[in-house]
Amino acid sequence: MSSYDHLNSNNGNSNWLENEKRRSRKSKIIVISSLIAIIIVIVVGVSVGVTVSKNSKHNNASTTTGGGGGSGGNSSSPVDQPDPNDPSNFVKDPRLHVSFYGMAYTPAGSQYPACGNNLSSVITDIQLLSQLTTRIRLYGADCNQSALVLEAIKQTKTNVSVYLANYNEPTDHTVYTRQKAAIQAAIQTYGTDHILGVTVGNEYMLNYLNANGATDPNSATGNAGAALLKADIDDTRTMIAGMNLPKKIPVGNSDAGAYFNTLVLEDIDYGMANVHPWFANVTIAQAAAWTADFFNTQNVQPAALLSNHPQMSIAETGWPTQSSDLGDATNGASAASEANLQIFLDTFVCQANQNGTEYFYFEFFDEQWKDIQFGGVEGWWGLFHANKTLKNIQIPNCPLS
Repeated sequence: MSSYDHLNSNNGNSNWLENEKRRSRKSKIIVISSLIAIIIVIVVGVSVGVTVSKNSKHNNASTTTGGGGGSGGNSSSPVDQPDPNDPSNFVKDPRLHVSFYGMAYTPAGSQYPACGNNLSSVITDIQLLSQLTTRIRLYGADCNQSALVLEAIKQTKTNVSVYLANYNEPTDHTVYTRQKAAIQAAIQTYGTDHILGVTVGNEYMLNYLNANGATDPNSATGNAGAALLKADIDDTRTMIAGMNLPKKIPVGNSDAGAYFNTLVLEDIDYGMANVHPWFANVTIAQAAAWTADFFNTQNVQPAALLSNHPQMSIAETGWPTQSSDLGDATNGASAASEANLQIFLDTFVCQANQNGTEYFYFEFFDEQWKDIQFGGVEGWWGLFHANKTLKNIQIPNCPLS
């Protein structure tokens, strides 16, 4: 059954749908910008491939903007690491608690082909993230981020595992194959101990439908897009099977909560659904309850009816803390603010843990590139500022059930 068919039965969903379309158009801008940049790179003959060893050497000479290298003696680092040569020896922040099922995460500087990420910064991220959760999800594999994250987990010796990801595109299959190679190399190098799965596609169906003037993921147009997506999912599964790994790595998909195609759901081990109360134009008082209801109705229940029973989780949910322009300072019902972020944390996290809901909180830190490119609230969803210092909030302290 099409999740789109349920939309009109839920308060605020039509607004949410339109806002998801707007976010989809922004995603297309990212793709177009990247393609233009790729052409420029080819013309000037610049090689963009970034390796862990090169990143490590680079980090000995410089630190990242607003980040922190996670090394002792670096006063700009948000993490106190007494021994600069031992990332596993770092001081825990008493304000942080391992209360989140999972966190959505992209290393800073992972936008292809610029690739400004580096191992030192990712180590700092993992040191902080390990104090919040044991699970993180990536969005793609460009700029060597799979290897960087797994190397950071190795060096910090933290109890963190990761869903690797391939951010594929319908119009350029080289994007998929490039990331597939990076994922395969990372698995071969680091093994499977800290890999929870490989997610193929992020809002692929939403973007495909929007680009082709359709809305129903189970329409003829939707099924055409699903066929392209399924081919990449199946190819990833074939790649993993051919590696003769010691354990099975599940293969899944992530999309906007109302845009899962049934054929795709029937082909995956797990599904991750973006469920944002902000874009549904609901009040902050209603946000946590709306999120739980939408996820259960639109994603959990339909998936349970399928023979393969894909495990469903919330891929993204959260609340922005500010806007770069007055027009987006509220969603029409409540403001973007740290105070409202605190309300969402207080009303969603512990309740979701008690209910056994699997979710990935959106997100770890503010992403400045989104603010520069899109404005509004896009760059302001983090628990941490872009410099990786905690916002004026209290992290809930509620162990996972």
